[in-house]
Amino acid sequence: MWLTRNLVVLTLISFTQDAASELLYPLLPILLTGVLAAPPVVLGLVEGVADATAGVSRYVAGRWSDRRGRKPFIATGYGLAAVGKVVVAAATVWPLVLVGRVVDRLGKGVRSAPRDALIAQSVPREALGRAFGFHRMGDSLGAVIGPLLGLWALAVLDGDVHAALWWAVVPATLSALLVAFVREPRRPALEPAAVAQDQPVTQATAEPLPRRYWTVTSVLVAIALVNFSDTLLLLRLLDLGFSTTEVVLAYVLFNSIYTLGSYPAGALTDRWPRPVVYAVGLLAFAVGYVGLGLTHGGATTCVLVGVYGLFPAFTDGVGKAWIASLVPHQHLGRAQGTYQALNNGAVLAAGLWAGLSWNAGAGDGTVPLVVAGAVAGAAALVMIVLATTGAGSSASGVGRRRRGPRAPALR
Repeated sequence: MWLTRNLVVLTLISFTQDAASELLYPLLPILLTGVLAAPPVVLGLVEGVADATAGVSRYVAGRWSDRRGRKPFIATGYGLAAVGKVVVAAATVWPLVLVGRVVDRLGKGVRSAPRDALIAQSVPREALGRAFGFHRMGDSLGAVIGPLLGLWALAVLDGDVHAALWWAVVPATLSALLVAFVREPRRPALEPAAVAQDQPVTQATAEPLPRRYWTVTSVLVAIALVNFSDTLLLLRLLDLGFSTTEVVLAYVLFNSIYTLGSYPAGALTDRWPRPVVYAVGLLAFAVGYVGLGLTHGGATTCVLVGVYGLFPAFTDGVGKAWIASLVPHQHLGRAQGTYQALNNGAVLAAGLWAGLSWNAGAGDGTVPLVVAGAVAGAAALVMIVLATTGAGSSASGVGRRRRGPRAPALR
């Protein structure tokens, strides 16, 4: 049975926390560039530094949770997130927003790798894709509810962004309280590092983080170098003439597609080669970014936002399941923490270069959007080629009908 108590509780926690985060998130560009009059580069800096903080803490918390248990880190992380949202809501200058986002993302970093390790530890390995897809579905459903709550708050409060941000504190606090229902399992017994069903135990695979883990991690992190913060995409919508309400509704559309696609994508990755499923997400990224970079507005923009929603649906949970399939239980925290830390470092770099180049060319984000989309499209094609030639077979044993030698790459 893959739908375990811990998976359900952790999904509910993520749902409430994401409702809080995504109430706040689409209002950040308005708060920073509108209310507080900060330039676009500050938006990229704030989100980049916040994500980098999350990355460092993910590595430390993930590794420590392998030895000290998962639940204390999960509880601390959700508590910090609630505190961070209070700071952002109270901010009157942009450096305070930076402090609040850093505290918030520090909490995300402290909880994320231990939580994902606990999810992987709580379900059968052959159901990792479904488990992470279910979790991402619940998480992204919160991202649908959150912006709608934000719109309601703005309507009730006559457009007062600061006052609306205080509403995010309530679900954030609830998520921290729900951690009490998480059950800490016994420390897992040592198991062979050769976790793939057809992978023999060898000296090479006995390492905590084997070479194939590093190969997959390196590829996914390299791709993240063009995945800059979605707040810049929301800024692009403002540049195209969308009102505050329209920007938030577009973000709801994005998260609705993300929600609907997450579980099917997770289920597919339990049966199909993971590089192929991940490549579908990258193709959606390419279409969404290039299209949003070149469009001049109208209904096409909403279609492109919806297509872009398939990107996280086919990559977030899939990537975590992929990583979890490559290491034994006793190293799940370290594996998830390392992967997520490196990924957040790449997002920091992406946020900085995208923010600095935002005013290049047409002066409205066209250059970074088109460049990032083109790179993602090329990466998708490479993944598909590797998978179809046997170099990118999934760790679940799918796609192994082809005979002959195979490269050791994206397995």
